[in-house]
Amino acid sequence: MNTLLEKTIKEWWSMPLPNIYQRNIDLRNYVNFESSSQKGELEMPSNVRKIISVVGFRRVGKTYLLLDLAKKVGQDKCIYINFEDERIPKDVSTLTNLLDVLAELSGSKSYYLLLDEIQNIPNWSQWARRVVETTTHSLIISGSSSKLASVELPTELRGRSVNVKVNPLNFKEFLTFKKVDRSLLTPAQLLYLQMEFVRFGGFPEVVLSDEGKKLLLVDEYFNTFLQRDVIERHKLRRADSLSLLIGFLLNSKEYTVRRLANTISSLDRKIGKYTVSRYLSYLEESFFSRSLFIHTRNIKNRLQAPKKVYFVDSSFVSRKSTDFSNNVGKLMEQKVSEKIFADIDRSQSFNVFYWRNYRGDEVDLVLRKGEDVKKLIQVCYVSDVKNLPERETKGLILAAKELSCSNLEVVTWDVESTLSVNGYKINLIPLHKYLLEKHDL
Repeated sequence: MNTLLEKTIKEWWSMPLPNIYQRNIDLRNYVNFESSSQKGELEMPSNVRKIISVVGFRRVGKTYLLLDLAKKVGQDKCIYINFEDERIPKDVSTLTNLLDVLAELSGSKSYYLLLDEIQNIPNWSQWARRVVETTTHSLIISGSSSKLASVELPTELRGRSVNVKVNPLNFKEFLTFKKVDRSLLTPAQLLYLQMEFVRFGGFPEVVLSDEGKKLLLVDEYFNTFLQRDVIERHKLRRADSLSLLIGFLLNSKEYTVRRLANTISSLDRKIGKYTVSRYLSYLEESFFSRSLFIHTRNIKNRLQAPKKVYFVDSSFVSRKSTDFSNNVGKLMEQKVSEKIFADIDRSQSFNVFYWRNYRGDEVDLVLRKGEDVKKLIQVCYVSDVKNLPERETKGLILAAKELSCSNLEVVTWDVESTLSVNGYKINLIPLHKYLLEKHDL
């Protein structure tokens, strides 16, 4: 074991690091350390040290953030191990031996321990607590399971971690990866890139690939996520039922657990509501999907009403949905939801719902701080204000009256304007502007 770990560490130290595109996350901002002017070692006061937990869906760039940190602080000060490497035993003794090997290699020197997919090691959390309490190493872990997120960490690590959520590229990062200067783009060029972003999404490798390879990569990501992060991780025997459930979610505007169970059962795949609920939790645990509740003061009604579902990236909707693959409006709404969820992950200062009345009038997104509704948003694929459907403004006005909110927006394809309807002002904002600018509630 020790020989294998020593070989792995030395391979890491001799490995050239790849070119790295800069994201909007710098892990140095999350690591508390002081450099010793005498030895260049890390001095980590025990009262401020935290585990840095980097989480997110597969292939969103978590590993590259770890490598970016290594590049910035010095590769020789870091140890990187990927626990999906088949050579490394999936046992907590591997982690224990790692500390012994480091002591043999460099005595008391402290390192940044960059441990990828550490959740593959049983009982890793007890070891992690020992590291931050009894050593001077700085621990940065990453994985594609929300079990590494602060709110779901094992009890022994509560309050001892800082959560860093990584999402697919936002539109600003997308333009950076494409090496284009927004200020130099013509309106037609900007809309072309906007369509590419909506259709093919923001996975870094997909963005950097030729168009002919993009959908192949999306298929690969989907299949790997399904197999490793759901079927294998949870030891599922009903993979066919899970595949049907995901297919229904990708092709539905909303769902209820009962409806999903009945639909799957009608296809000779007998499944109960409890199993459907478990499968849905697995999808959210792996960051594949997020559900949106209806806005209502009645908690029981909120839980019983249909939920809307959004996904980690629009590429899955574009590729895997038969109903919405060519529905640009649906893909736009998906992109707007991605930005809103990313803002929530970053600030945790507001919540998002949808609104619908008994007549079926609807508002796509309701942003709320505490109990106060701060903004109502519709998303509509429209390029001329004259073509804006009446139902979009009607829903906004009805919701505005019921929820006492006057901050009303319609995210359009490329229309920027202001409407006055029944005494309310409605701002029309082009999608690219909405995605690029900060929006205060």
